[in-house]
Amino acid sequence: MSDTYTRLAVVTHSEQIVGMVDYRPVRHGPSQGNIAYFFGIELAEEHRGLGYGTEAHKLLVRYLFATYPIVRIETLTDSENKAEQRTLEKSNFTREGMMRQAQWRKGAWHDMVLYSILRQEQPE
Repeated sequence: MSDTYTRLAVVTHSEQIVGMVDYRPVRHGPSQGNIAYFFGIELAEEHRGLGYGTEAHKLLVRYLFATYPIVRIETLTDSENKAEQRTLEKSNFTREGMMRQAQWRKGAWHDMVLYSILRQEQPE
């Protein structure tokens, strides 16, 4: 297992790049069966709220479950990022809990919300 991130472009049907997603394996125990995938997404501000994020989440989930023998995908988002939380929930992710003061950004500590989706929960 490598800790290397894989990075993919988020593109429109007209092949305009609107953002990036990255993912990497994470291990929650010693055996190979304890591997999940963690991902992050960033869209250019002018392309947010147009459905690209929701579509990118769904496509990445489909790809990761089709490609890897995993049962779990997870991500974090800032507790103040309500738009991303709505996007995750529209993409069938479950809010699992709050990680208090987990990220230092812009001169302050931020709480992060943990989300996951299991293989059997992925949208058809």
